[in-house]
Amino acid sequence: MNNIERLTSALKSHECLLIQSEVNRLYATGFHSSAGYLVAGTNGSAFFTDSRYIEAAQKEITACTVKLLTDFKEDVAEYIFQHGYKKIHIEAEKTPVARMNFLAKNMKFAKICADGALDNKLSLLREIKTTEETEKIRKAQLIAEKAFDEILSFIKVGVREIEIAAKLENVMRLNGSDGFSFDTIAIAGKNTSKPHGVPTDNKVESGDFITMDFGAVYNSYRSDMTRTVAVGNISDKQKEVYNTVLKAQESALSILRPGIKCADADKAARDVIKNAGYGNYFGHSLGHGVGIEVHETPNLAPKSKAELKPGNVVTVEPGIYIPDEFGVRIEDFVVITETGYENLTSSPKNLIVL
Repeated sequence: MNNIERLTSALKSHECLLIQSEVNRLYATGFHSSAGYLVAGTNGSAFFTDSRYIEAAQKEITACTVKLLTDFKEDVAEYIFQHGYKKIHIEAEKTPVARMNFLAKNMKFAKICADGALDNKLSLLREIKTTEETEKIRKAQLIAEKAFDEILSFIKVGVREIEIAAKLENVMRLNGSDGFSFDTIAIAGKNTSKPHGVPTDNKVESGDFITMDFGAVYNSYRSDMTRTVAVGNISDKQKEVYNTVLKAQESALSILRPGIKCADADKAARDVIKNAGYGNYFGHSLGHGVGIEVHETPNLAPKSKAELKPGNVVTVEPGIYIPDEFGVRIEDFVVITETGYENLTSSPKNLIVL
């Protein structure tokens, strides 16, 4: 069963899905494009795209018909009408008001449903990775780890944060990455106290921590990893914080398996940090799902009601961030198996002092 069939399996004959967002079109069809519409239903499914993508789409998409898009009303709306679809489910979370008004104007013959059901269906399907999806994520991670291996010999006193970020990205590109999972984070010294700090012209100094959060992309699937390393002599406090974060991560990893509540995984790490006296310095959740987007469900968060399931790919990334001093984050990401988990991240986590 392909992804379009999974999405439409519960639909009635008069219902269809209209998927407009780039990321969900990609998930459903396996084809990446900046423009297009997917109409999916049990009476017929079609992907519409313009002349920039039509040739490639016709070659790559096998799960449905591919049609040239010249005018929404004449092409997409007419297809929906001709196939007898009277109820159209759309992505509520990704449809702006202006787009909703446009759809209502051009499809007066049908009821447009934006109740969140399609969003929920897509989220639930996307969070359970197939073996093929997991392999793409694994390959993306291998590319990222090559960049980490090379960056260790590049980091030294005097190197700028932006140079570290650029080096990581360059190595990933040269090793086959389609792009980057997100804006690469490479920060040093006091900047490491900012969980999502932006690389600057600041130079690495002796005694600094350097935090690097980055990811590669392979066939549209993403990786995500964070490592914190040190340069020169560091303080006992820095070592204590680093080891606390590492212990917190190991505590969370030790309980990961199907059926575990995401909130309990977060608590396992958070309790270690709290008991060490740094509870006020861990503000974000423990982790999140990763796939064709770098932030997907499920979320390993204190208030999450979700439970881990086989096929979930999630990050485990505790951190301690002390304002105007330094911060530490260590991030692996894992795939939940039938009996436990497999860590997709193999880069060393012991404190590396360069």
